[in-house]
Amino acid sequence: MASQSLHFLTPVNPSRSLSSSPFLRPSLLPVRLRLFRSSAAAHTPPPDLNPSPVPVILSSTNGIGGVSIAAAASAIDVDAVTEAELKENGFRSTRRTKLVCTIGPATCEAEQIEALAVGGMNVARVNMCHGTHDWHRRVIRQVRRLNEEKGFAVAVMMDTEGSEIHMGDLGGFASAKTEDGEVWTFSVRALKAPLPERTINVNYDGFAEDVRVGDELLVDGGMVRFEVIEKLGPDVRCRCTDPGLLLPRANITFWRDGSLVRERNAMLPTISSKDWLDIDFGIAEGVDFIAVSFVKSAEVINHLKSYIAARCRDREISVVAKIESIDSLKNLEEIVLASDGAMVARGDLGAQIPLEQVPSVQHTVVKICRQLNRPVIVASQLLESMIEYPTPTRAEVADVSEAVRQRADALMLSGESAMGQFPDKALTVLRSVSLRIERWWREEKRYEAMELPDVASSFSDKISEEICNSAAKMANNLGVDAVFVYTKTGQMASLLSRCRPDCPIFAFTTSTSLRRRLNLQWGLIPFRLSFSDDMETNLNKTFSLLKQRGMIQSGDLVIALSDMLQSIQVINVP
Repeated sequence: MASQSLHFLTPVNPSRSLSSSPFLRPSLLPVRLRLFRSSAAAHTPPPDLNPSPVPVILSSTNGIGGVSIAAAASAIDVDAVTEAELKENGFRSTRRTKLVCTIGPATCEAEQIEALAVGGMNVARVNMCHGTHDWHRRVIRQVRRLNEEKGFAVAVMMDTEGSEIHMGDLGGFASAKTEDGEVWTFSVRALKAPLPERTINVNYDGFAEDVRVGDELLVDGGMVRFEVIEKLGPDVRCRCTDPGLLLPRANITFWRDGSLVRERNAMLPTISSKDWLDIDFGIAEGVDFIAVSFVKSAEVINHLKSYIAARCRDREISVVAKIESIDSLKNLEEIVLASDGAMVARGDLGAQIPLEQVPSVQHTVVKICRQLNRPVIVASQLLESMIEYPTPTRAEVADVSEAVRQRADALMLSGESAMGQFPDKALTVLRSVSLRIERWWREEKRYEAMELPDVASSFSDKISEEICNSAAKMANNLGVDAVFVYTKTGQMASLLSRCRPDCPIFAFTTSTSLRRRLNLQWGLIPFRLSFSDDMETNLNKTFSLLKQRGMIQSGDLVIALSDMLQSIQVINVP
């Protein structure tokens, strides 16, 4: 097995700071390099130095049911969708953009969740605005069971409700239809079901005091609009001006003289008492991501991450900041940098800024997340019409295409999959549009000119960053079939994803939870694999594994990286 290898050796004084280093010009690296041609035979150690054979395990997402290759290669769990894509169409056919599906009444049964996973769902989202802990626990455990039994790596994201002003539960109804000119009552009274006709509970006690006659109320990001016509003690009577569908616990904002009234919202905590109970629930159930609603500052993210670290020392939970308010935009870079990812929640965001600004804000958030090496999800109303209809509008398809063209890490379905009549079809649209736009991008060879600033915080991280930048350029210039990265922390896999190479990235990790979290990032195909620090051994065993599965074949050209050795190799599959 011939290869060309480049190894980066840590200098004698690894503690020297980046700021004082004279070697920070892009053309120079403060490392010693060795370039050599190697073969498996040339690197076989003497018999008495051979280590004990280490069986390679590619297990299910929670580590249950993995089988040694040496014992039974055919029983190894591999993501069924990825395996089928590779077998049928080759490396270039794999979808790079990841897909997040909100689980709700339309998709909460085991067979429905499996259908979504088969259809391409990478992350299952549970929205804590709706449902009980028992209901969410059942969904989360069904996802975990699916991973165990079928070899998927579907991650679970828990989305907090936040403490912004929102409606109640509509007296137990799934939705309520409004008509133009109807008068509805918004009340802060603790009304019990059944609610009086055309009456809505509001969670904020000061609501009746703060609104004024003539104010405009936007429900669910402007999906329904009302005008305040009268205040009667704890009740506010409003006339519907833009009819639509009211959903339980939908967000409410109010505008006055063309401007958002936000003083009261600014005083509310980002994480409410209910959110803390939900976060404790998510930690206990082992969710992979916690998405925080209406983030105002980086301090909120840092506080939550410290809380999580103190309560689950044996695993990690990533924190995703939802960008959906004016405060989020004012502190965007520091919020993104503090978080493990971000979500552009365009629905609520569109209720706080002029609609015409939403596209440019989306573009800015996606760009900043990419530059700071944080995965970003574009969410809200991607295929809103498919809640009721089996085919999207052409404008919705164009919207999805633009998000893919911006190279967002993931796209998210909300009501389309949670309560829509056609969740599987909506997911199929996201998958097919993503594949088509990605293929067009590659066919046109539209290599990006986006500058990726340095994000390394240490000398060792700087080496890893330079390796990944170089590997991505080599992959495009050489037309390699795939990049293999062996990672214990996920950092080098993330850095490779940030570069958006033309080929897929096979990310091998020993951690089941890390495997799931990597499944959110653009272009990564995560595997759970036991490996050593010997790259030659890792490659030989990995090639054997994947060839037996029919996922690669002799002659394929790959680039292999490792964050243990900080090395890079270009090699043909033997």
